[in-house]
Amino acid sequence: MTDIKETPVEKEIIEIIDLEANDLAAMLCSKVCHDLINPVGAVNNGLETLADPEQAAMADFAKEMIASAAKQAQAKLEYARLAYGASSTAGTEFDTRECERVANILFAIEKADLEWKIPPMFLPKNKAKLLMNMLVIVLAGVPRGGDVIVDIEGEAGKEVLKISATSDPEKRQKTLVPLGTKELLAGNPKEGVDARGIQPFYTGLLARMSQTDIQLSLEDGLLTFIATPIS
Repeated sequence: MTDIKETPVEKEIIEIIDLEANDLAAMLCSKVCHDLINPVGAVNNGLETLADPEQAAMADFAKEMIASAAKQAQAKLEYARLAYGASSTAGTEFDTRECERVANILFAIEKADLEWKIPPMFLPKNKAKLLMNMLVIVLAGVPRGGDVIVDIEGEAGKEVLKISATSDPEKRQKTLVPLGTKELLAGNPKEGVDARGIQPFYTGLLARMSQTDIQLSLEDGLLTFIATPIS
């Protein structure tokens, strides 16, 4: 009788792209510039219109354009400061009330509605940054509007971050997983990473730095992004 030996199943090895610090910084800076170029340009155009006597009839429109663009620029800068930068927050923890404040400013210029269910608490800096980066990925999943819910479960030190989003087809809204996001989160996009994909790539990097497993899924119109501490 011949002995049959079981062959262990080999796990797929995922090669994570290892960006140099200067490349990561350059791409994040490029991302911030890309987000700001349109609103800043709109402010400049509005000011030029106000300064032109021949366009006096457009003054009210120019003022509205400047106010709207300034609001967008502020929201994007506030977000970048918290999600990408070191921030002015002292120590190694973030107050979730600051995260909530910035999230509300960001959603004020977006089509989706925000429900923030996280109570006031302190999170490790990288985990708070992870939360804010997860938030904009879910926001991108409801580009025509919808409802986004942000919550935390679990005890201190083992918090599970949960962000979900739904949309209303009757309002011509749609829910989706942003193209290429899962590969960027995993750190191994087939075509590499550039400034266009640096934000989800950075999100995955923050998750690994925080010893956190992240799962992004879409099922029956519900987009869910969960970050769970690795035991």
